[in-house]
Amino acid sequence: MLITVILGALAVVSFALLIWQFVVALRFPLHTRRADDSFAPAITLLKPLKGFDDHTTECLRSWLVQKYRGSVQILFGVAEADDPVCHVVQQLLKEFPSADAVLVITGEPLGANAKVSSLVKLSTQARHELICISDADVRVPEDFLANAIGQLRDPGVGLVNCFYRLANPTTWAMRIEAVAINADFWSQVLQSNTLKPQDFALGAVMITRRAALEKIGGFEPLIDYLADDYQLGHRIVQSGARIELSSVVVECWDKPADFDAVWKHQLRWARTIRASQPLPYFFSILGNVTLWAVLFGLFGDLGRFPPDSVVYDDQAPNWIALMQGSVRSIAVFVAFALIVFRSLLAVGLQARLIQGRDILRYAWLVPVKDFLHAAVWAASFLGNTVEWRGVKYRLTRGGRLVRYE
Repeated sequence: MLITVILGALAVVSFALLIWQFVVALRFPLHTRRADDSFAPAITLLKPLKGFDDHTTECLRSWLVQKYRGSVQILFGVAEADDPVCHVVQQLLKEFPSADAVLVITGEPLGANAKVSSLVKLSTQARHELICISDADVRVPEDFLANAIGQLRDPGVGLVNCFYRLANPTTWAMRIEAVAINADFWSQVLQSNTLKPQDFALGAVMITRRAALEKIGGFEPLIDYLADDYQLGHRIVQSGARIELSSVVVECWDKPADFDAVWKHQLRWARTIRASQPLPYFFSILGNVTLWAVLFGLFGDLGRFPPDSVVYDDQAPNWIALMQGSVRSIAVFVAFALIVFRSLLAVGLQARLIQGRDILRYAWLVPVKDFLHAAVWAASFLGNTVEWRGVKYRLTRGGRLVRYE
């Protein structure tokens, strides 16, 4: 009976966390736009690049067609001159000859994180007070800058970032990961923000001030960290500024990934979060509705109804006879109902983020994702090794990378 009480309590807690998560996500003004574009300070975009795929050109072009009243300097950073992405950038520079954009060869990495190494070198050529950092695979709407920068009117804001969606889940493995990104991640960030002010950044796009960067020592202290976005936001908050979330959603266009690639990505992400925020990450498993519902359905035993001590004669009503015996089926029914409810809410969250409707048929992937999350959560405590861009590293306390020789 004790195990039933424990599992039942965990199922109830996970359900309550799910409702909380859903409500705060509904309250956030996702996809809304600013009516006032009078605030348009000059900005420099730092765009570290390495290699390209079918989506690179359009992702980069989206920054060159921004409808923004202020000046925009774009610095494309590539480590090696023979990187094939250089050709893509050069073609775009020809297509937009009036753009204040240039390709910068940044040379050998300064540390474990090659992206941050590029940022260090690109930042030396930035001319403007506002600095925008964006991943290579991010495509933004043409009014992104006009909307996202508005929150920097407030001098107390040190960094603005935004939510992102996985735009092209082309494999089943990526569709499972899309549940994690398009349904859970953004809503869980909002849920966390109801407990305390956000003290980490979301790495797809980050806009900050040169003064805020200088206050934390620039990008150099981040060179050996995998979660450079987390470190950047955390240090800016520690310096006394705050982070704001833009309501604009950007798109991430990834290469096709099989299950092995998705597993490695999720495990790398999990171990990084565990190293950065060990206690919150440990308790994050409480929000896994499918896990606790299934365990309750399998092992929850609510006893017998009516109890064995109650004896009925042959004239007992039919409904009592039907209810005789074990009522474990009630636990199974409750578990099934929780999983269905969890799946429908996840579909609703995805629909809100991606503004699409053709996702209900993939609702069955939600519990699959939850089981994957449980496995990743458990595996994250079984080691400190991560694989990133084909290289193995050891994660030390706080998320610093040490390369295996």
